[in-house]
Amino acid sequence: MATRKHSKSTSPIDSPDRRRLPPLLRRAWYGLNQAFRRRIAYTGATPDQFTALRCLTEADPKGITQGDLTQMMTSDPNTIASLVERMEAAGWVLRRPHEKDRRAYRIKLKTSGKHLYQELRKLAVQLQAGVLDVLPESKREDFLTHLAAVAEACREAAELSPKRRR
Repeated sequence: MATRKHSKSTSPIDSPDRRRLPPLLRRAWYGLNQAFRRRIAYTGATPDQFTALRCLTEADPKGITQGDLTQMMTSDPNTIASLVERMEAAGWVLRRPHEKDRRAYRIKLKTSGKHLYQELRKLAVQLQAGVLDVLPESKREDFLTHLAAVAEACREAAELSPKRRR
């Protein structure tokens, strides 16, 4: 009996001859993160700090809570608390007790954080343009739309998954 080679579209989703989502996402994220980390190293900032600066820039100018920042960055509270402490020590953000919730802090960008964000943003935009240059210009927006849909599906899958197994 002759063996028939399966085409990539009919072979199982986890078949070694198919492209798989987790390794592709990891490779893309890792490469982008490393490239950006190297480009901004001279500033003393990290890619996560850039993301926090972007979130704070785009948020209410009065500031946001650490909980809000945690959600905006899709992170966990301990990571964000540590991130904000380092950014406060660097003089980029101001962290004050929340006026209504004694358990919360309100975080606000300082002028130095705004200037740093503008500098880092230029580098981020250049890197993004260079990376997306591998796609035809007519397909870039569709790619980002599809990637956003995949990211949302991943977020929903995480929310629906049990946190602990017994």
